[in-house]
Amino acid sequence: MKCVAIAVTVLLIHGQGFAAPVKRRDPGRIGRRGVGNGVNFYSRAREIETGRDLARDVERGARIIEDPVVSEYVSRIGQNLVNNSDARYCFTIKVVRSEEINAFALPGGFLFINSGLIRAADNEAELASAMAHEIAHVAARHYTRQATWEQIVSYASIPLVFIGGLPGYAIQQGAAIATPLAFRKLSRDAEAEADMLGVQYLYKTGYDPSAFVDFFERMARQEKSKPGTIAGMLAVHPALVSRIRAVQKQIQTDLGPQPQYLIQTSEFMLVKERLIAIENGKRVPWKCARPSTPDERPVLRRRD
Repeated sequence: MKCVAIAVTVLLIHGQGFAAPVKRRDPGRIGRRGVGNGVNFYSRAREIETGRDLARDVERGARIIEDPVVSEYVSRIGQNLVNNSDARYCFTIKVVRSEEINAFALPGGFLFINSGLIRAADNEAELASAMAHEIAHVAARHYTRQATWEQIVSYASIPLVFIGGLPGYAIQQGAAIATPLAFRKLSRDAEAEADMLGVQYLYKTGYDPSAFVDFFERMARQEKSKPGTIAGMLAVHPALVSRIRAVQKQIQTDLGPQPQYLIQTSEFMLVKERLIAIENGKRVPWKCARPSTPDERPVLRRRD
């Protein structure tokens, strides 16, 4: 066991963990900086197949919202983020009917957004920030890299699942052996890396990166006023306050100023209203949610 510990330590020293090298902090290098590299026993083909199998299981047990307007809109936001990310996968994005403020990603590019998350977001940029975080988990191959680490120390019997409103993943409960501290550190590093990459993807896509912070802060206030709302998803992840501070620092130091950022669209509000109507059992007309008049322009925040 000492030999295994030494091997893991050596790999971490040589950058095989989830800590982000300096070059990954540069959004100008998105798509050509080796995100997702490192020790991994899974080929990308196997990773996609694993994700596809898990996605089938999710869809068998979840209530997928099939409304074409809602589905197309959410998928369009996600695909735009993917196109401005390090991900090397074709993504499938679906909306799950659930009140839980949650989103989860599966390896290989399968992303599920809970309707509760859409309803909790105040604007399109906040919704995009949650999706960007999940896309970052897939781009960095956190699922299979973590599974690889488990195999390295003969810990492969414990599967991983992605969970959380602005989530990440956690090792399922009930393990016969306590989770080694090294894995807790890797998991927390994965969350930190997903935060860092997600903010970059948000920024490159044209959204206001501070939306990431705004959403986190509101979730923190919600948890403080109503304990247990999001506590479960933070069991093995950094505290929200720490994550907020890290993202704020990143925005100030790593992201160059842009003339303006996208925050809100009237389409978001129309889709959100449509989603609420669907969940309340009301009939909704078959119509596109995209704005049709010049007055329904996106809300932009100009940088001072």
